[in-house]
Order: sequence, then C-alpha cells, then structure tokens
Amino acid sequence: MEVLLKKELRTSMLKASGHVGVGYISEGQSYDIDSGRVFVKINHKSQARLMFDGEAASLDDILKTETVKVPKPTKVIDLETGGAVFIMEHLDMKSLCKYSAQLGDQLADLHLHNQRQRDRRDKEEQTVGKGSGQSDVPVIEKYGFHTTTCCGYLPQVNDWQSDWVAFFTQQRLQHQLGLLEQSCGDREVQELWSQLQLKIPEMFEGAQVHPALLHGDLWSGNVAQCSDGPVVFDPCSFYGHSEFELAMPAMFGGFSDSFYAAYHERLPKAPGFEARHLLYRLFNYLNHWNHFGSSEYRGPSLRTMKTLLE
Repeated sequence: MEVLLKKELRTSMLKASGHVGVGYISEGQSYDIDSGRVFVKINHKSQARLMFDGEAASLDDILKTETVKVPKPTKVIDLETGGAVFIMEHLDMKSLCKYSAQLGDQLADLHLHNQRQRDRRDKEEQTVGKGSGQSDVPVIEKYGFHTTTCCGYLPQVNDWQSDWVAFFTQQRLQHQLGLLEQSCGDREVQELWSQLQLKIPEMFEGAQVHPALLHGDLWSGNVAQCSDGPVVFDPCSFYGHSEFELAMPAMFGGFSDSFYAAYHERLPKAPGFEARHLLYRLFNYLNHWNHFGSSEYRGPSLRTMKTLLE
C-alpha cells in the first residue's frame, strides 16, 4: 500500500506519524508526506469503495456550507487486494469538552443552511436585476441525497422524495425492517410494524419539516475538538428532518446541556417533538440490530415500537 499511497499523493516521503484510529468498521493512520500530514482510512471489505465514496460526498457537502468543521476529503482509492482507502485532511483532534455550546450553534447552522439558501434565492428572484444561483451550494427541495451513503457498513436508500414522512417510513424504517426480515424473520417486530406504520403520519401533524443537510450518524464518537473549535467526522449525510439528528446522541452518551441549549435556541422544539424523537431512536435501534444482532437491540426496538403504539 505504501507504493500506492506515494503514487496517488505524489510524495517521496510517506512516514506513519503514530496517529492511529481503529474502529468497528475501518482502520486509520496518519502519515507525514512532502506537503504535510494526511489521514488515511483503510477498509478491506468489498463494499469499502461505496462506503468511502458516500463519506467523501458527505464531507464535501458539509464543507461547502461553511458551518461546522469537518476534515477535507482528498480522494478514494481502490486497493488491488480488495477494499479501498480514503485519504483526507489530518486534523489534530481531542475529545470534545469546552466547545459543546459552539457545536450546538454550528449544528443548528448546518440544519438551517438549506432553508436560508432557499429564502435568499426567493428574495433574489423578487429583486430586479438579480437571480438565483448566487451560491455554490444548490437549494434542495426534496429529501434524500445525490449518492449512496452508509450508516455503519449498511448502504442507505437515498432516493429523492418530496414527502419526508414517506421517505423516512419507506427508506429508513421499512428498509431496516426488510433487512431484519431477510436475516432473522422476527414475527413480533413485523406485527408491530404493521400497526405502527399506520400511526406515523399522526406524529407529524402540524409539524413544519424542511429538507436539512444532516451529518447522519452524529454521536459522541464522531465529534471532537481542534484548537479552534469543534469538529465532526464519519458522516453519512442526506437531506432530512433536523430532529432526526438528535436521536443518536441521546442514545449513546449524549452531549452536554450547553450543546442542547445552544442548538434549541436556534431551532426550538416543535410540538410533538418527544414522540418523533422516540420514532427516530427506533431507526437507530433497528440499524444497530442489523449490525450487532438481536441480543442487545431486539429488546429496545420492540419496547420502543410498543411505546409508540400506546
């Protein structure tokens, strides 16, 4: 791999820096090269290219909003032995501590960015002598994403849809339940789903949902801080409901009160938030069930579905 990296990075020097990251899905290593330092993620599975291409597209789209800091993607390269490597900007990161409120502010700005772009476009279209298209970031009117992204190692269905409830029901919950049906055929979860899917539209009555660019897999393990503020990484982005983003951190460690206070100052909780929050947690339980098996996540999935049906 050293020869491949030198060729792709056009560098004569390639020295491992000692910054190593080992996750459930991929391994990572920082390297010093002629132009500085880069971070390289390595995965030897057959779907690695699909996964890394989606992550690179996610980072690129978040980067263009100029809201929250992410590592700049460089390129994805196929390995001759199978799998792929993803080269990106190296950032000196440590655990998030003093920038939690700033992260809340910036995440809200990310979620509001598309709506603000749309409002700006509409205002420009009404102004004589000006038109739309003043920004490099297009206004997105639907829910989905322009490429496949992977939450964990499972590909997500990101086909564009105009209706968020239909998108979330079909391409998030139904997709996860379809995977479970293939792997274990759990009868109880399918029976609960047959009832729950009829109730989901009620949870969005009166709610105003706008397409927002999401990180997609935001939790404490995918945030950190640099010397100048917070940073997020390992995204699997799509345009969806901003509330979806808050379910994962509430399940796994969460963020500080200052994060939520700052976020909700920009995006206050809408009526029905708690029920939808539980619904979005269900997606994460189902996704983890598909990744890690039934021993830990079948119980929470079923309990959540039963609570939603009460």
